[in-house]
Amino acid sequence: MNTMERLKIRLPMAPEPLLTALMEEASGMILAFTGRTHLPPALETAQVQLAASLYNRMGIEGETAHAEGGVSRTMEALPDDIRRQIAPYRVAKVVTGREAEGKG
Repeated sequence: MNTMERLKIRLPMAPEPLLTALMEEASGMILAFTGRTHLPPALETAQVQLAASLYNRMGIEGETAHAEGGVSRTMEALPDDIRRQIAPYRVAKVVTGREAEGKG
């Protein structure tokens, strides 16, 4: 089963163009966090989870916290559980002496 099929199972009522956009956005966020140019197969589950999270946050973009009826929620751009999954795949950046001094 591919990632789009897995997302459709999680969000069966969502239109396919929206699911595609969410998968692309999730992929972009993961690549930006890891510093990679392509998504490793090991991170496909995190991509599906992040896309579902993005869907569930639609309509509350920009909020970091929300309270209503005695229920309080906090939102993160990249939830901690997903961040922990992808953190080991971060690519280290090498900084030379000149770049570190601001001259490179």
